[in-house]
Amino acid sequence: MRIDAALTATSLTDVPAAARAIEAAGYDGTYTFEGPHDAMFPLLLAAEHTTRIELTTAVLIAFARSPMTVAQTAYDLNLASGGRFNLGLGSQIRTHIEKRFSMTWSRPAARMREYVLALRAIWASWHEGARLDFRGDFYSHTLMTPFFDPGPSPHRLPRVFLAGVGPRMTEVAGEVADGFMVHPFTTERYLREATVPALERGLAAAGRDRSDLEIAYPCMIAVGEDDTALARARDLARPRVAFYASTPAYKVVLDAHGWGDLQPELNRLSKAGDWAGMAARIDDEILDAFVVCGPAAEVGPAIRARYGDVVHRVSFDASAALSSEQAATIMAALR
Repeated sequence: MRIDAALTATSLTDVPAAARAIEAAGYDGTYTFEGPHDAMFPLLLAAEHTTRIELTTAVLIAFARSPMTVAQTAYDLNLASGGRFNLGLGSQIRTHIEKRFSMTWSRPAARMREYVLALRAIWASWHEGARLDFRGDFYSHTLMTPFFDPGPSPHRLPRVFLAGVGPRMTEVAGEVADGFMVHPFTTERYLREATVPALERGLAAAGRDRSDLEIAYPCMIAVGEDDTALARARDLARPRVAFYASTPAYKVVLDAHGWGDLQPELNRLSKAGDWAGMAARIDDEILDAFVVCGPAAEVGPAIRARYGDVVHRVSFDASAALSSEQAATIMAALR
């Protein structure tokens, strides 16, 4: 099992030291996410200041960008990192795509499938010299002149990971992606009973098997070395679970456990700004389904027991900061 760490530096000037520290700590990779800052810029600095770890966007919002612009930036990042870049893509939700990015939202699973195929067609035109003639329902790329062609890469092409929760987007990942990013708001039951079967349907549709797809999971954890510290860590995790559970698109995960009625209630509380009330609705049974809790020495074995036969790489997604000693303990158990 490979282990990744989040590159959470909030300033670009802090990225080089943070990336070097992640590599020195023994992680296999690092990832960025698109929040207050762009997901791509930090990885260029990380590529310059590391030599071994994989660099991944987890995730870049695909529908906010043209496949051509993403193809170019990803190709350049892969060149700069010596072939260590993975392009993780996500769809976001309709409200953000239309109201924040002022872009088009329609048929997200079909659009994402075509998006990945468009990326591969663009890269093939550069890397293999293929004629660019991609014509789809959502995207069309039919022009590539020598001036805009960077030429073949000396490295493998960027691997494409897709993030998803629902069955259709998950099937698309199985069909066209190199990897699948499990959403943090996932339980062992949902992973085994819904996610894996959907991935397998996608793989079968493309004539692929499980060895063709890498599964990555940012596992939510709450770590405390005594009862008081653990109770505090668990309480810090409840608002995060409540926030995810309030999202209509993630109701399918709650439905798998018979907790679907909780989603509209949490959504109502979120619109009222009652964040404390939302967290209070996350009881211990729900919390323990989504979050691996315990002392550091127990968390690693618990992650392996839940997910070790399904996922290929994992990261720790903690609401409270881990000490370097706690992180090392968890990593040792996972390996």
